[in-house]
Amino acid sequence: MLTTTRATLDRVLAGSLPSDDEALALADETDLEPLLAAASELRDRAHRNLISYSRKVFIPLTQLCRDACHYCTFAKPPKPGQRAYMTPDEVLEIARAGAAAGCREALFTLGDKPELRYRTARRELDEMGYRTTIAYLAAMAELVYRETGLLPHANPGVMTAEEIALLRRVSVSQGIMLESAAERLFTEKGAVHYGSPDKRPSVRLATIAEAGRQQVPFTSGILIGIGETRRERIESLLALRRLHAEYGHLQEVIVQNFRAKPGTKMADAPEPDLDDLLWSLAVARIIFGPEMNIQAPPNLSYDDYPRLVAAGLNDWGGVSPVTPDHVNPEAPWPHLEQLRRRTAECGKVLIERLPVYPAYALDSERWQDPALRTAVIRAIDAEGFARMDDWSPGDAAAAPPPADIPRKLDPARRIDTSTAEVRAILAAREAGEDLTEAQIERLFHARGDDYHLVCEAADRLRAAVNGDVVSYVVNRNINYTNICYFRCQFCAFAKGKLSESLRGTPYDLDTGEIVRRAREAWERGATEVCMQGGIHPEYTGATYLRILQAVKQAVPGLHIHAFSPLEVAQGAETLGITVREFLLRLREAGLGTLPGTAAEVLDDEVRVTLCPDKLSTDQWLRVVEEAHRVGFRTTSTIMYGHIDHPRNWARHLVALRDLQKRTGGITEFVPLPFVHMEAPIYLKGRARRGPTFREAVLMHAVARLALHPYITNIQVSWVKMGPEGVRACLDAGVNDMGGTLMNESISRAAGAGFGQELPPEEMERLIRAMGRTPRQRTTTYGPAPEERVIASFDAPPLAPIVLTPVRKYERAPERAAAAP
Repeated sequence: MLTTTRATLDRVLAGSLPSDDEALALADETDLEPLLAAASELRDRAHRNLISYSRKVFIPLTQLCRDACHYCTFAKPPKPGQRAYMTPDEVLEIARAGAAAGCREALFTLGDKPELRYRTARRELDEMGYRTTIAYLAAMAELVYRETGLLPHANPGVMTAEEIALLRRVSVSQGIMLESAAERLFTEKGAVHYGSPDKRPSVRLATIAEAGRQQVPFTSGILIGIGETRRERIESLLALRRLHAEYGHLQEVIVQNFRAKPGTKMADAPEPDLDDLLWSLAVARIIFGPEMNIQAPPNLSYDDYPRLVAAGLNDWGGVSPVTPDHVNPEAPWPHLEQLRRRTAECGKVLIERLPVYPAYALDSERWQDPALRTAVIRAIDAEGFARMDDWSPGDAAAAPPPADIPRKLDPARRIDTSTAEVRAILAAREAGEDLTEAQIERLFHARGDDYHLVCEAADRLRAAVNGDVVSYVVNRNINYTNICYFRCQFCAFAKGKLSESLRGTPYDLDTGEIVRRAREAWERGATEVCMQGGIHPEYTGATYLRILQAVKQAVPGLHIHAFSPLEVAQGAETLGITVREFLLRLREAGLGTLPGTAAEVLDDEVRVTLCPDKLSTDQWLRVVEEAHRVGFRTTSTIMYGHIDHPRNWARHLVALRDLQKRTGGITEFVPLPFVHMEAPIYLKGRARRGPTFREAVLMHAVARLALHPYITNIQVSWVKMGPEGVRACLDAGVNDMGGTLMNESISRAAGAGFGQELPPEEMERLIRAMGRTPRQRTTTYGPAPEERVIASFDAPPLAPIVLTPVRKYERAPERAAAAP
């Protein structure tokens, strides 16, 4: 290895990009192994154990082209009796077949400006009413998206600013291969691009630059083996790097190897060998650094394609289960299952993406036209990859994906996709170390074997702390009003001026109905009544005190678990007293414990959009800490899977852990996956469809690992996760199933379909089916009294509930009566 190469690799591995001179010096490096090692390490820093691909359908809108590249078999001259362009029906036939096969991308590939060379193309465009090929492409992209939901990616060649803008409105990404920045390949007679006006490097670079100015997620790359030198390859990569440094829009860099094709001018030209392709991939990774997506098509390397993983790539490109590679028809796509297995043999997890890469999908506000933004957001998971399953929280019709059901791995397995990083984090946890925020975030990214190892570690910890007992509480939810003046974007329960279109009738229960429900709960064996509601504009602290006193007087033995930190803060404010003083009054009136709800995600990066007028993270934590200081115990929650990401989840868990270290007042942690169906932020097209099943299970597992030994009870919400989700979570660190509920309004209002009550008989049957031991508990995790347990079984049916209609309140008199 050259001395200069060693110094360059040391700098790159220390976190710097190579300078232009350092990159160009790599052209003389022939020792392949150090380059491969550095490229692999760089790739793993950003992309971990993931190799992505896009499931696409290939739509060759036209194979006419005004260029005459010497290697190309895609471009063909017009033939008598054949159309120049695919018809809309032909386009839709391919697109619909792709959609039926599970594709997400419609890749439009076509020749460059054929109407400028062929009269038949010009005539056909005129007959269809389109000025240019790109205008017709835009119409067909819009048609495919509208009729099939496939997300278009456009590869139309050189474009003007107006054409890029036109396509941005109908495609989620665009691309043009630079191929080479070597002008001589264009200007010298006999060179590969001689006579092809659209292959002039400066013209292609101008198109790429304009796409950057218009904030289009863009694909480009180089074609190796077409007469360029290795130095010229590096110059091409540096030209792309300069544009990406200015605009940040290059979502991937493709390194494609030339394959000789019969019938072309380069039919007898030598092909680059595998080592040359490996060298080029490794150098591309070194030049662009860890974050860039480096791609090489697997079908062009035939059976040797797994070796490309060692060169630092992290993407296989588009793979179609429906259409051939029309540009390289002699090279069939590998079968997806084969691709998954061969990728796993390299220690990597094959993961599907959209045509727009994760970083750009996650920032759709910037990178997508409003017409396409919602489709992208709804198609991704929390990391920006394609959502791989139809499961959503609260959806009783969709089964969890089998691959994400936690399972114990065979230590002697031949194929292992786990990472040293995750194994080290789990070992640190097992040794008793608190996990850092970065480590917690890393566990939330776990996929493949990493995912199953995290679940298994959480389950071992659960067994050590809680044994095989799964606890639950017989309780009743009473949501006393759904009138709320807060504007939480996730909430389908609250009714107010901004939410008349949401389902459900506005109500405000009178005290008599609240007391009746509490008495009925006691008669059915409940030990707890959980009371929360919207923040009614006419409620004051006196309202909450009055509800408490009425219930406690009617049912003295019933534990009252009530009032979120937001309700506590609002109650104190309306009475003009401190939070501490109001908490003391609540305790005196009979309050037993508080739910740690209204937390959503304890990170103001999320809260500023999700619930902008609610308590800030710091305010929420202060109210809960004050509750602990005056002697209350509280639960803790997270409501996740909407506009949040793993970094936000990690911050949330650390905030709760730090609070618990200070006070010890939290009884349990309850993950509440976002139920999207009727949520305003989802209906507005700004949120995902809740967490994926993998993300939901990981939330429980990672919480067990991150919160230990401070919070030792992890609860699963059967209302949101359903029976199959509960089973999975019980194998991933969960030891508690929450309450039987009797009534459930909030998740149901959002569209959840798993019912309102899980009576003790069903609760215990489900627990025993998992080989666990059920135990009724109290709110604070003590054993439920025997007479309560007996009363809870074979309980009579609930009487019909009464929803007291909304009435107008005179606020001033109640405020005047509030002072004790």
